[in-house]
Amino acid sequence: MSDYLARLNPEQRAAVETVDGPLLVLAGAGTGKTRVLTTRFAHILLTKRAFPNQVLAVTFTNKAAKEMRERVGAILGQPAEGLWLGTFHALCARMLRRHAEHVGLQSNFSILDTDDQLRVLKQLMEAERIDTKRWAPPALMSIIQRWKDRGLTPARIGAADDTDFLNGHAKDLYAAYQNRLKTLNAADFGDLLLHMTEILRSQPEVLAQYHRMFRYILVDEYQDTNVVQYLWLRLLAQSHKNICCVGDDDQSIYSWRGAEVENILRFEKDFEGAKIVRLESNYRSTASILAAASGLIAHNEGRLGKTLRPGRADAQGGEKVTVVGVWDSDEEARMVGSRIESLRQDGESLSEMAVLVRAGFQTRAFEERLITLGIPYRVVGGLRFYERQEIRDAIAYMRATVQPADDLAFERIVNTPRRGIGDTALRGMHELSRAQGTPLSAAAARLVETGGFRGKVKETMATLLRQFMGWREQLDKEGHIVTVAAMLDESGYTDMWKQDKSPEAPGRLENLKELVRALADFETLGGFLEHVSLVMENEENAGDAKVSLMTLHGAKGLEFDNVFLPGWEEGVFPNQRSLDENGGKGLEEERRLAYVGLTRARKRAIVSHAENRRIYANWQSSIPSRFLEELPDEHVNITGSAALARESRISAVPFPVMARRPQIVEAWEQKARPSREDAIPVGSRIFHQKFGYGTVKHVDDDKLDIAFDKAGEKRLLDRFVERA
Repeated sequence: MSDYLARLNPEQRAAVETVDGPLLVLAGAGTGKTRVLTTRFAHILLTKRAFPNQVLAVTFTNKAAKEMRERVGAILGQPAEGLWLGTFHALCARMLRRHAEHVGLQSNFSILDTDDQLRVLKQLMEAERIDTKRWAPPALMSIIQRWKDRGLTPARIGAADDTDFLNGHAKDLYAAYQNRLKTLNAADFGDLLLHMTEILRSQPEVLAQYHRMFRYILVDEYQDTNVVQYLWLRLLAQSHKNICCVGDDDQSIYSWRGAEVENILRFEKDFEGAKIVRLESNYRSTASILAAASGLIAHNEGRLGKTLRPGRADAQGGEKVTVVGVWDSDEEARMVGSRIESLRQDGESLSEMAVLVRAGFQTRAFEERLITLGIPYRVVGGLRFYERQEIRDAIAYMRATVQPADDLAFERIVNTPRRGIGDTALRGMHELSRAQGTPLSAAAARLVETGGFRGKVKETMATLLRQFMGWREQLDKEGHIVTVAAMLDESGYTDMWKQDKSPEAPGRLENLKELVRALADFETLGGFLEHVSLVMENEENAGDAKVSLMTLHGAKGLEFDNVFLPGWEEGVFPNQRSLDENGGKGLEEERRLAYVGLTRARKRAIVSHAENRRIYANWQSSIPSRFLEELPDEHVNITGSAALARESRISAVPFPVMARRPQIVEAWEQKARPSREDAIPVGSRIFHQKFGYGTVKHVDDDKLDIAFDKAGEKRLLDRFVERA
């Protein structure tokens, strides 16, 4: 126990020993914030400043709380008992059990999950005769959650906070929902914080009780707090003001979840006499990576400011950040795949490699390339591309169109989106299908003809069956790309996700666009579906080291030796939707996200951008991200077409956002693809995972005519084969 302070650097030790009064610890990426937080906690206990139950320690995840508990126990030399240590929700639930009567609940109240919340809301909306197809319950639930995140009860919602959803009646439904929860003796997760904040606001004796109880408050990841969390903390700390918040304003990337970076920026105003300790010794990355990341984030105006420096002697210098310009997204995937393969041959572990993308739809090209190369991978924090719900639904529509006898596909989408075709109708189809030995779709058509379906079900099913016939005809006349795009729109499937107001919905729509884009690589819809089946056959071996694929948001808190950062183009990164919706604030958050991505890398960071990306059947000419311009020249190594873009920079002044929008280029206007160094010539022996070995007979750009030894002649894209 005696050497716990000796293990800290001077900055960390100052943060631990500055015990009394408000303290903000600005902890840069990789600077040891967890060590500071846990050591400070133990230091308060070891110096007898407080008993374990007099310290309130707040984290954002159960994992972080568990880690802090274990580390504090290790320093103390015994398990830490009786601690008020946990997530915001866990601590507020514990408090609310004690004071539930102040908000009309009993101490044994239930905590509703998302499904329960939706069911209650839907019942209330139907009771008010609201069309739940036009006004989706998940959208209302999202609005109510945003109000709760901002500490707004129904009575506190003013004109500036209201919404025109439900023609301005959302607030009334919110009040009815809260009353219904009281009747059920229930609270949802948002209520845990909202109710406790209201109790602390309105019950002085309860607030005084907690002021006496908690002598010190510790808060992790303060930059990610929302308004109601901020209010709860301020109320608890307003007496003794012994509050220590640890965070990094440069890593505030969750505004879409309600996080307010302003909470950390105004800490000194909120707590008079507050001290700030900056942790700037980074124990993760090389000097070159840190200098590049620092140069980038310095372009943000809304920050408190700090400069990271390497804390390890062996981290001086290091490889510069590599920026690679490529022709298109396919070449980008090939480049990343070949570099991963090269690093593996040099002895680097796949588990120390990560591909970090701005949006989930970008993983598809890298997944397919890694599968082709036989490199194991995992998608962290999400499903593989073809396993995602919206992709499986869309593929089910394609399968049911190409093969009317595919009962599994038809059953999956017959009521998706909801068409009122329930279990009774489905059971009738199954019974007739078994009795007559026909596919479900044929049984459905028979029930429509004979009156087995009646009313709205008959009308809806007849419409759906006509649509499938129309899509099959369109497939023959207009091709698979146009047909699938029309199918997703006409079926109502795209509109279903457009109406969904959940945070995941925009990503699902992007995934559907990427799916349609993928069709352009195949001559027929059948060929694409065969390819998907082949991709899905590649099962993961749980014991292997794997490359990690994830979004930049999901990578926060993680680190790898080698990090690939693809898609640094205007509209992709920074994300166009974020710029359109949030303007300058959105741009600064996107830049913080780029900073987070760079600082995940210990040894190498490889950034890439493509000159062209295909959107449906057209090519989109892409503009390199403004973030590439902001990387300091002396810490960047540029290769490929990115070098030309760098040399021709116009000025340091950012272009207007509109001028940076990507341009759609028609096929006949598209400049010719440059010759590829890795092109496969005629006569080459190749290998394909399904068709085996073969010989290249003809080359047409990236398309190969191949005579397979056993499977006959086929035309394939070159990225799906390897040289034998």
